[in-house]
Amino acid sequence: KMYDKVQKYWKQKIQSLKSELDSSVARDREEPLEALIQFMEETDMAVVVSQSQNEIDDLRQRDVDIRPHRKRMNREDLDTKFKNPDDPFRIVFLCAMWTTGFDVPSCSTIYLDKPQRNHTLMQTIARANRVYKEKVNGLIVDYIGIFRNLEKALAIYATGSNGDGSSPIADKSKLIAELREAVMVISEFCNNLGIDLAAIEAADSSQQIQLIENAIDQILVNDETKRNFLEQARNVYKLFKAILPDTATNEFSGICSLINIMAQKIRNLREPVDISEVEDAVEELLDRSIAPDGYIINIDQNTYNSEQIDLSQIDFEQLRDKLRTEHKRTEAEKLRGALNRKLIDLIRLNKSRMDFREKFEQMIEEYNNTGNDDDFLEQLFGFTEEIQEESQRADAEDLSEEELAIVDILTKPDPSMTLIQREEVKTSVQRLLDKLKSENLVLDWRKQQQLCAQAKHTVQTVLDEGLPDCYTEELFGQKSEAVYLHVYDSYYGEGKSIYTEFQN
Repeated sequence: KMYDKVQKYWKQKIQSLKSELDSSVARDREEPLEALIQFMEETDMAVVVSQSQNEIDDLRQRDVDIRPHRKRMNREDLDTKFKNPDDPFRIVFLCAMWTTGFDVPSCSTIYLDKPQRNHTLMQTIARANRVYKEKVNGLIVDYIGIFRNLEKALAIYATGSNGDGSSPIADKSKLIAELREAVMVISEFCNNLGIDLAAIEAADSSQQIQLIENAIDQILVNDETKRNFLEQARNVYKLFKAILPDTATNEFSGICSLINIMAQKIRNLREPVDISEVEDAVEELLDRSIAPDGYIINIDQNTYNSEQIDLSQIDFEQLRDKLRTEHKRTEAEKLRGALNRKLIDLIRLNKSRMDFREKFEQMIEEYNNTGNDDDFLEQLFGFTEEIQEESQRADAEDLSEEELAIVDILTKPDPSMTLIQREEVKTSVQRLLDKLKSENLVLDWRKQQQLCAQAKHTVQTVLDEGLPDCYTEELFGQKSEAVYLHVYDSYYGEGKSIYTEFQN
């Protein structure tokens, strides 16, 4: 009967949303409304109850037809479907099944309309208490005033996380108070930086873009300030999400949306954009659609995305002109992010480049200590040119990246050698890779001790035959061992390696 009631009012709500979408009132909310309608239309629900001997006749006397529900329970693996957070099966109606020992970390809400006590009650509410991704708490909706029984059960079976007897169950009003406090804290933090979040929230859309850019530039004064803002923003959004779908969030939707936009823009300056951001954007649209007059910051979607910099295409004069703008720190952060991503790739291909990472980190540490923007920018320009040269070094030496990695192992920091001897090293490395790939680096070679020994023998033999005589016996032993460890770390077998990954 509860299933039928929810089905009835669920469909009515969809029709209500469609009517709102067709009205002129929804002009500014068209996208979130469409997303919510789609979410509700695709949501699947089912009844899951134990089978009794005469259930068809017994329930027919109560004006209930169990047959279509039982048919589905028998034919479908509802257990597995409900545990899959990507499956549209999102609502299940239970009596006793699944209320004990059924673990679904993504389950967020339990609706109670059945008297329960003690251990059974504790087991039931525990279905929603697992942490999962951004979920930090579950929601218990109590329709029959079961909280007294809950307090008794907690006194018997549970204590607070501090071991002081405090209840792990809290009224949602406390969560709202936490969110209000978190918003006050981040607002005060921004005020100390000369940023008025309330003024940005109140501005019209054309002003908001510029105000947000100015605010981000002020936040990027140093790494500590940036880190503090991002931590506080994460806490605000976590609390905001935890309160949803309660309409109490309407009070905070504007400021929380603004804080989240600013935080995401700062992260995008340093991090590669991935599909999770798209999922977050869809989720945010659903969040905003809770209140008919919910707050929406009208900023072009492109402002969410970082302006990725291709180091190989940098026009330094043009970039210097750009950095003379008022958002100098923001542009420097973009360049720093591009350098960081490039360094990660370069070092993964060739660990001999770790000195570049150390130099980069030293530059950042000095900047955080001095706060001199102009000096830091000039250092970034110079470092970018060094990275560009390093990126092109393999081509300049007529080597592939994987050949250069082994040549660097064999030649850095010693021995000293002539140009002719260096060419001998290159030839030896090319012969080594050809032999390893054709004879040793088979599927799962690293899992078999004999195959590892054969690969190590190939490394020692080929290098012993091809390296110039400037290598002492001790140095040869060190270098050949280092080359083998590099091969072990970098080549997975059957034509797969870190180098083929980068090619793909």
